Amino acid sequence: MFKNTISNLARIRQVVEVLVRYGFEDVVTNTALRRLITQKRRLSWQHAERAVFETSRWERIRMVIEELGPTFIKLAQAMSNRPDLLPEALIDEFQKLQSDVPPFDVRVARTIIERELGRPITEVFSEFEEKPLGSASIGQVHKAKLLTGEDVVVKVQRPDVQEKVRTDLSLLHELVRLTAGFLRNHGLSNPQDIVDAFERSMMKELDYTSEARSMDQFRKLYENYETFYIPKPYRELSSAKILVIEFVSGCKITDKAQLLEWKLSPEKVAETGMDIYLTQIFEFGIFHADPHPGNVLVRPDGTLVLIDFGMVGKLTKQQKYAFAGVFIGMARQDARSMALNFRRLALTADIPDMRTFEADLNDLIEDFTTLDVKEMSMSDLADRLQVIIYDYKLQVPGAVFLILRALVILEGIGKVLHPRFNTFEFVRPYGARIIAEQYSTENILSEAQYTGTQLLALIQTLPADVRQIMRKISRGDLRLKVELSGYQALMRTADQLVSRTIIALIAVAFLLFSGLSLLGRYSPDMRYLHGIPVITWWSLGITGFLFLILLILGTKKRKD
Repeated sequence: MFKNTISNLARIRQVVEVLVRYGFEDVVTNTALRRLITQKRRLSWQHAERAVFETSRWERIRMVIEELGPTFIKLAQAMSNRPDLLPEALIDEFQKLQSDVPPFDVRVARTIIERELGRPITEVFSEFEEKPLGSASIGQVHKAKLLTGEDVVVKVQRPDVQEKVRTDLSLLHELVRLTAGFLRNHGLSNPQDIVDAFERSMMKELDYTSEARSMDQFRKLYENYETFYIPKPYRELSSAKILVIEFVSGCKITDKAQLLEWKLSPEKVAETGMDIYLTQIFEFGIFHADPHPGNVLVRPDGTLVLIDFGMVGKLTKQQKYAFAGVFIGMARQDARSMALNFRRLALTADIPDMRTFEADLNDLIEDFTTLDVKEMSMSDLADRLQVIIYDYKLQVPGAVFLILRALVILEGIGKVLHPRFNTFEFVRPYGARIIAEQYSTENILSEAQYTGTQLLALIQTLPADVRQIMRKISRGDLRLKVELSGYQALMRTADQLVSRTIIALIAVAFLLFSGLSLLGRYSPDMRYLHGIPVITWWSLGITGFLFLILLILGTKKRKD
């Protein structure tokens, strides 16, 4: 830990400077970060100009993130999908963040490709466009042509990006360690878990083979769909740092003029897109988590194409049933059913008052069931659901928020193409399918088999467990471990008080000895200084030293 702190010291100081610049002295002064700031610098804060306070606190948090760079931007973008953890105003600011960066030199890109392929680029590609199609914080994309004639795109990871991301992730862990108490006091109960989850996500994003596997998985699921296509990844030409994918031409799904020119029905395209996405959620339980218009293309024959599988969400079967149950309960105007399915969906759901929870859900149902079809909005519903999740501190799977966000994006696309587009009407038949699947004979037998297996395992291990407990009781070896949490700070304070009391008592003892030593009768060998025995001077010196220690400890406590 000490080694990591030293290696990250310069970067941590930079973070502190940025926090101070945007008016977050409280984050620094109320955490261990204050130790990194000199007394002179602390005084200068008190006289600094505060024009930055003309903006809101949430805007200033976004400014801090923007200045700290790509890794922090990606963390904030990931957190913008977690309204169960952050207030709505902060999420709105995080959604404004852009991670686009200038492309790097094409010569560097060629070098990386050749190193990963283990051969010259001319032995693989007959053409390679120098100008990238796009660039981002992790890598950039070039169009190329294989020697066999196929048009492809090549994603190339930025040089040294893995080392930079790992350094910033190490820094994030260190910052969380230094500010954990402050973050918890401000409502972020599990900051370390958030950074751990983000680290896993980033490590996966840095490995292009993961994206290739996702594409192959989707291709297999949709191999019989004539209206939907996923580009082919060339796994044999790809690695963790480069990804070669089939190039697919088409227009953005929102390019209504081009669709009409191709004599395609925009309404039919919108319906097909929503149908494909809902099958991903409610049938397969795996879905493309970023269906913005740039990632959804339409071919001249009307086939829809999804690109960029860097962000994929997954739901387990039970999560899929619970998520569908929330919408089914709403359609049936059954607040209790919605509440029960929310509890099934949540990873942890300690709801103190279920009646109040059901009442809030009932208000939501009443608000939306009285709306006209034209007034109903997936965006409004998602916002209301996310507020309820945040207010009741429900820890639901992150995939749920990715789905809500994706449905809002798809609704926006649908309304561009389809004047009567209604997301709820598309979702309704899938609810009926989910109910049929959940209560099908096959699923009931599967659940019964799983429950039976668990019960059998319990029965098999129970006698041995009981025998072991009884044996420990008979030997007097059974111990109960009780762990008290939340008393660490109190124990540290008590320990400091005891230490200071002991030092003070020793100092008083030496002071008393100094006074008594003046009354003593000593041998002629005793040395005197200014008429006072040397032993008295020694005793007074020790007393003064001990009182100096107490003074230093008291001053340090006031600064802390």
